[in-house]
Amino acid sequence: MQGQKIPATVITGFLGAGKTTMIRNLLTGADGRKIALIVNEFGDLGVDGDVLKGCGAENCTEDDIVELTNGCICCTVADDFIPTMEKLLERDTLPDHIVIETSGLALPQPLVAAFNWPNIKTRVTVDGVITVVDSAAVSAGRFADSHDRVDQQRQADESLDHESPLEELFEDQLTAADLIILNKADLLDDAGLEAVRAEVSGRVSTNPSIITAREGQVSPKVLLGLGMETENHIGDRKSHHELEHDAAHDAGEEHHHDHDEFESFVVQTDSINNQDIFTAALRRIIGEHDILRLKGFAHLPGKPMRLVIQAVGERIDCYFDRLWKDDERRETRLVVIGLHDIDQADIGQAVRLAATQV
Repeated sequence: MQGQKIPATVITGFLGAGKTTMIRNLLTGADGRKIALIVNEFGDLGVDGDVLKGCGAENCTEDDIVELTNGCICCTVADDFIPTMEKLLERDTLPDHIVIETSGLALPQPLVAAFNWPNIKTRVTVDGVITVVDSAAVSAGRFADSHDRVDQQRQADESLDHESPLEELFEDQLTAADLIILNKADLLDDAGLEAVRAEVSGRVSTNPSIITAREGQVSPKVLLGLGMETENHIGDRKSHHELEHDAAHDAGEEHHHDHDEFESFVVQTDSINNQDIFTAALRRIIGEHDILRLKGFAHLPGKPMRLVIQAVGERIDCYFDRLWKDDERRETRLVVIGLHDIDQADIGQAVRLAATQV
C-alpha cells in the first residue's frame, strides 16, 4: 500500500479485449487478498459482473462486486462512481485492493481524475491503469486503420477531416495506461505481434510498459502493486475529448462528450436448439451488421449449466460457467453493441430465428 491508502487498479481496454477474463484469473490467484470489484458496462444487462460473480473466488464474494450499468462510467463519475467509492469506504471491513473494470467505451482519464476527490484522495490511490489490447483485432485493422486507408476515405468523402471516434477512443485508453497488455498473443505469429507492438507504441506519447498475454493469463504480482499513484499524473495524459474541450474553451465555445456514436440493446429469446448452428448464424449476423461486440448468456435444452457467449467481431467464444439457479428464468439474453443507427429490429429477428434452427 501507499502509506495507509487502499490501492486501486483501473483495468480498461476496448470492447472484447479480454478484461473480464483477465479479472477472473486475477481473482482466483490473488493470494488471499480481499478484493472489491467495481464493474461498469455499456448497456443495461450486466454480463461481465454476472460472469465474475460466478467465478467462486472466496476473496471476492458477490457482496464485494458492484455493478454500474446506468451509463458509461466516464460520464457518470459524480452520480455513480464517487458515491459507490464512498459507500465502499464506509464498510466495517475494508478491502485490501480495489479493482475497477471500465466499460469498453469508457475514457479512463475522468475516472482516474475522480480519485482526487477530497473524500477519496486521502484513503485511496490509483495503483495503476492497465489497458488491455485485443492484439488480433489491432492486427486486422479493426480499431487501427492504416494511414493509407484513412487517406482513401478522405478522398472519397470531403467532409471526413478527422480520424474515426473508435481510433480516438483506442488512443485515449492507451494514453492513460501505466501498463499495456497485448492480449490474445496466441492468435498471432511473432512478426504479427511485433507489428501490433509497434502500432500501439506509435499511438502514445507516454512510455508505459508493454507485455503480452494469452487468454488473459497475467500474474497478479504483475497486475497489482505497480505503485504508480496515477491520479497525480493523469493531467499529463489528456484524451482527445479533453484536448478538444480545452481548444473549445480557449475559443469561447462549448464542447460536449457523449456516446451517441454507439448504441446498445438486448436481444431476448428462449432456449437455443443447436449451439453450433446458432454460433454460425451469429457470426453471419455480426458480419452483415458490423456489430462491434456481442455478449450474454444462453440456455440449451437439457443442459443444467448456463452458456456464456462472448463475441468480438466474428470471433465467438462459448463456455458453460455455472449451474442455472432455481429462481432464474432459463432463457437467452444477449447484449449487442454497434455504431449508431444499427438495425435493432433486423438483428433481433435474425437472432431469434437462429435460436430455433436445428
